[in-house]
Amino acid sequence: MSRWAKFWMVAGLLAVVGMAFRVSWNALRDVATAIGADADAAFVYPLVVDGLMALALVAALVLPQADRKFALRVLAGYTAASLVLNYVHGLVPTLHTAGRARLADWAPAHWALVLLASSLPVGSIFFGSDLVAKVLHHKPEPAENTQTIVNRSGSELREQADPDPTESVYQSPDPTPAPAPTADPTLPVVEAVPVRPVRAVAAVTSRPRRATGTVPQSARTGRPTRTPEQLLAEARTATTDWPDDQLTAERIRAAVRTSADRARTLRDALKAERAAGRPGLHAVPDTDDLPAAAKGPAPETGEGNEEQAS
Repeated sequence: MSRWAKFWMVAGLLAVVGMAFRVSWNALRDVATAIGADADAAFVYPLVVDGLMALALVAALVLPQADRKFALRVLAGYTAASLVLNYVHGLVPTLHTAGRARLADWAPAHWALVLLASSLPVGSIFFGSDLVAKVLHHKPEPAENTQTIVNRSGSELREQADPDPTESVYQSPDPTPAPAPTADPTLPVVEAVPVRPVRAVAAVTSRPRRATGTVPQSARTGRPTRTPEQLLAEARTATTDWPDDQLTAERIRAAVRTSADRARTLRDALKAERAAGRPGLHAVPDTDDLPAAAKGPAPETGEGNEEQAS
């Protein structure tokens, strides 16, 4: 439907509604005068009924499902009340004199019609305020959720992407390179700029990814455990070049990444291994305790030398 067709359709609707409102205006004004309203009150009385009908119709188009039903009930109720009062205006000729008159010959019917006509202004205040508050506090929902758009974009990219995602999106249909044209010596030489292949990029959403729950026990990867023999072998390899004064439990714990208790156990084991592998120091015996053969020949004195000389 074109823009001008919509314009003329809306303009025709407004014209019809305006003429219908003018016809209903006369009847509702006479009914308001008949129940005791003054001239000014009777003049604005049609706005109380027909005006709230228009407001309820607009609210029904704007509000969501739950509040829309309430607006439609208000619209239906005031439409029925306006229809009843227009019907009474057509049946009672005395109402056309624009004076106070009975709305029905039967007393209960007269009382009911007076109650209906007098309660419409109060109902307009209540229902009209409620509808306006609902419209002002209503937040229109977006046409499409952000996550829906992202999912749809991702699916469209997957449908349009190559079977192999590592391949470039744009590929030459013929891998054989075309023959290079003959260079013209009169033209300047321009170096070719390499073109980087364009790859398909998945849509990224700005919304944080929600938690998916705890990982089941069957899907968890167990932490590898080491036996005492393996820990001792690792500690022995790591501390090969360490002197004895630096062989501490804290350094062993940091080197093999284990607990403090195991580090102390490894320290004691390594110190015991070093003490067992080191040769013992032999004590030097006293010469007085050695036998005579072990002592060797006695040193020569001067007297012996003199005797030999003589």
